[in-house]
Amino acid sequence: MTGFWEHALIETAASYSVVVLCVVVFMAVFELVTTYNNWREIQNGNLAVAMATGGKIFGIANIFRFSIQENDSLLQTMGWGLFGFILLLIGYFIFEFLTPSFRIDDEIAEDNRAVGFISFIISAGLSYVIGANII
Repeated sequence: MTGFWEHALIETAASYSVVVLCVVVFMAVFELVTTYNNWREIQNGNLAVAMATGGKIFGIANIFRFSIQENDSLLQTMGWGLFGFILLLIGYFIFEFLTPSFRIDDEIAEDNRAVGFISFIISAGLSYVIGANII
């Protein structure tokens, strides 16, 4: 017989709760590093911001998917999820650095959907690379 905390439903609820909390916290960090207000821009119909924000949410969730899959404890899952988020954040800054002819944040704030879409793809793609390296 397994203990209460080892029951699959309890483990799932615990992982889910931790990931939702981490997504909220990590999105708050992204809100601090972008020059625009994500949720206000989305409310105003800015599709570029919606795509970039969606990519970040997908990226964080995908990193945690790998982390949950590869780790036995909630603490390990959180640690690898945090590490993955930091790498995703670094990827965001590298993307900004590699486009010196224009500012990513300014283009996304002006609803440049091409830049928003590329931002989405970069976040999603990097999350797979990061996740594949989680042990």
